[in-house]
Amino acid sequence: MDGLMYRRILVPLEHSSYDRVILDHVRRLATLCQSSIVLIHVADGWAARNQLSLKLRESEEMRLDRDYIEQVCASLRAEGFDTESVLAAGDPASEIAGAADREGCDLIAMATHGHKGIQDLLYGTTANGVRHRTMVPVLMVRGPVGGRPR
Repeated sequence: MDGLMYRRILVPLEHSSYDRVILDHVRRLATLCQSSIVLIHVADGWAARNQLSLKLRESEEMRLDRDYIEQVCASLRAEGFDTESVLAAGDPASEIAGAADREGCDLIAMATHGHKGIQDLLYGTTANGVRHRTMVPVLMVRGPVGGRPR
């Protein structure tokens, strides 16, 4: 081990205004720790969840998601960060936790919406699901109040 705390940071993106918040935070952390960054977006629409089993073509949603995550990846590379991107499909919490293991990440850094009470039940809690499915440390950064999920 070279003494760096976080060598590889997994950053789930949701293609929304919350991404800017976590990316701003991760840029500083990755610079400080000399970390590489792995971006992941989990497409979770019906077509994405059933693409492999039903041998479906990539949906328009997945094409837009792929373009988005590749654009963010290219932007970070242009800033000098060692960055990769992964487009996954299925249950976001399971896919994020699995990617952290597969990609050898030692931190998951994600934005949270900060829902409370009934909103948690209505909108889901991906961050909570991730922290229950992984042994990798999870850094949760609160997104803007009134931010817009996609």
